[in-house]
Amino acid sequence: MNRGILRYVYLALALAGAVLPWMANLEFMQLHGASFDVGLFVQLANANPAAASLSRDLAIAATAVSIWMVSEARRLQVKGIGWVLLSCVTVAFAFGCPLFLYLRERRLDELARTAPATAATAAPPAAPAA
Repeated sequence: MNRGILRYVYLALALAGAVLPWMANLEFMQLHGASFDVGLFVQLANANPAAASLSRDLAIAATAVSIWMVSEARRLQVKGIGWVLLSCVTVAFAFGCPLFLYLRERRLDELARTAPATAATAAPPAAPAA
């Protein structure tokens, strides 16, 4: 897939990852009180084996991917990793992960644009002393 298109696919997924989980969160709050009861939320997320499987799957995958995001952000010098991690826990992991992928693609595009210029402007190796 074209990298420019891929970047916007990630951005669209981030938008969906913000809206769709929060639609369910708002419904939860309508059913169980205006304040977000985290304890009840976790209890209901583990109310049956199917829900527990999905909850545990998400928790393990989100932990592994979060570790990778921090490592990858350091390696590529992606800006905004703190905001990404904060959004993973305050909005939804389904928002933060594609947001990071969008930022990563944007950074890779920046690096690709500057790589030829950097190589072309690099000084030639020094001649050996006579």
